[in-house]
Amino acid sequence: MLQLTAENQARSWLARLEAALASAEAASVAALFLPDGRWRDLLCFTWSIVTLDGREEIAALPRDRLAGAKGFEIEPGTAREADGIVEAWFGFETAQLKGRGHLRQKDGAAWTLLTAAAGIKGHEERTGPRREMGVDHGAKRGRPTWVEQRRAREEALGDTTQPYCLIVGGGQGGLALAARLNRLEVPVLVVDSLERPGDAWRRRYRSLHLHDPIWANHLPYMPFPPHWPVYIPKDRMGDWLEAYAEMMEVPVWSSTTARGASYDAATGEWTVQVEREGRPVTLRPRQLVIATGLSGAPAMPRLPGAESFRGHQCHSSAFTSGAAYAGRKCLVVGSNNSAHDICADLWEHGAEVTMLQRSSTLVVRAETLFKFFTSKLFSEEALAAGITTEQADYMAASRPYAMVAELQRSTYPALRAHDAAFYERLEKAGFLLDFGDDETGLSMKYLRRASGYYIDVGASELVANGEIGLRSGVEVARLHPEGVELTDGTRLEADLIVYATGYEPMESWIARLISPEVAARVGHVWGLGSNTRMDPGPWVGELRNMWKPTRQEGLWLQGGNLQQVRFYSRLLALQIQARMLGLKTPVYDPKAFAP
Repeated sequence: MLQLTAENQARSWLARLEAALASAEAASVAALFLPDGRWRDLLCFTWSIVTLDGREEIAALPRDRLAGAKGFEIEPGTAREADGIVEAWFGFETAQLKGRGHLRQKDGAAWTLLTAAAGIKGHEERTGPRREMGVDHGAKRGRPTWVEQRRAREEALGDTTQPYCLIVGGGQGGLALAARLNRLEVPVLVVDSLERPGDAWRRRYRSLHLHDPIWANHLPYMPFPPHWPVYIPKDRMGDWLEAYAEMMEVPVWSSTTARGASYDAATGEWTVQVEREGRPVTLRPRQLVIATGLSGAPAMPRLPGAESFRGHQCHSSAFTSGAAYAGRKCLVVGSNNSAHDICADLWEHGAEVTMLQRSSTLVVRAETLFKFFTSKLFSEEALAAGITTEQADYMAASRPYAMVAELQRSTYPALRAHDAAFYERLEKAGFLLDFGDDETGLSMKYLRRASGYYIDVGASELVANGEIGLRSGVEVARLHPEGVELTDGTRLEADLIVYATGYEPMESWIARLISPEVAARVGHVWGLGSNTRMDPGPWVGELRNMWKPTRQEGLWLQGGNLQQVRFYSRLLALQIQARMLGLKTPVYDPKAFAP
């Protein structure tokens, strides 16, 4: 009975929404929401990734954004009611797009609404029932085989034919997006400076494993085998990416460095200079995607006396193994994931290692994170309950970021209480803890690109019991031949210094590849405008410049963890496909594009 009641309530609300949209009166649409209700739109009405916070922002939608949406139908069996909240999934369409949505309804009004583009009508992905035949049965002279056709396409690309979209970066972000574009029949090329897809993982320190469980990390179209471990080793991940590029027929130019790019507004075309295996090549795509990772280049501190140090020093991105440092003194500057992992690796190899914690760090035990957060969506239990990876992605997307912050703020007290003894031992060892500037925890700190968090997979125990040395609340003042002097005047001897000091902002890649002027025009990348450390306001409600139009025509940014690149690669691919098809894609993103 409750299921029927929930379905009727959701169906009634959607009928009112459809009528309000048909009237093209944004005020009528806004009246269907709670005063603090939120509408998260992924392309359908804004051709961007936008969250409208509250009735006032919803009522400001231009009339031409509303007309044409119809066919709102509840997905069978998805409506439910719990604690006074009605939820339901539904399908619909606009004049151009097929969409999928989610409603959270409270007291007869919408608390949250998600509208997400699933495909362009008449130009859907070539998958499932729309897959190509592969062969035209019958005898024909001179018919090329599949491998001959593929070889011909690859030889022509960049020579007699140009890619419509060029992706700079052959990691998981670039490959996932290219696979999506392939299925949408958008000519694409990936260039990467490394020798093989996956080398970015293979070159990291030997002990690296993914910190997220396998269920969160599948790539589009090709889930990991069911026998793979929960936490994937980095070399296995590198091998998978190389195989993925081959199986998805992604055209990748390895050992190719992008040297410079410029945009011609008159022709709507980029000129991109690349060096392919020592040979200069000019490419002329219409869409350029920077997919070079989560951030920019490694951030190496410039310290007095660095040239006098007699040992070895490197950034964490260049560290591979502690095997050569058994019995020797090592200093790791930093306290984030890489710093902890490298300290643990050095300890495992018998080094005397000290962590230099410059500022407070958020730490969450992997087992606790799994219990409080991950298991609800991305887990074997969720899969057994019928929550597929795609459904879990949509469920995660249905919560606007402001709502995620509220939920985390309410959840972290329980998490802290659960691991109170663990945190007490860390603090007793001198470790400086925090739970986010606004007590919102790990996920929000990650989204804001704030430094200083660690998903504990064992190193915290070594810190707590003193097996990894700790100096906290100080900085390196200068180096001397045998080690470092800290800002409190003490000296530490060292044979190795590893700078786990993070990376430059992602926008630094724009400045290097295109120009500082374009980087300044695009503005800050990542962050929500929460007005916390490293995330200046004003509030924009969505991740700045990620997977959506930027202030530079034809320039897109793709990045994030594996779950993010899987889900948002579809949205980015649809935006690029729409432009190739010549569809009208007027962007409405008032907070992101405000003067």
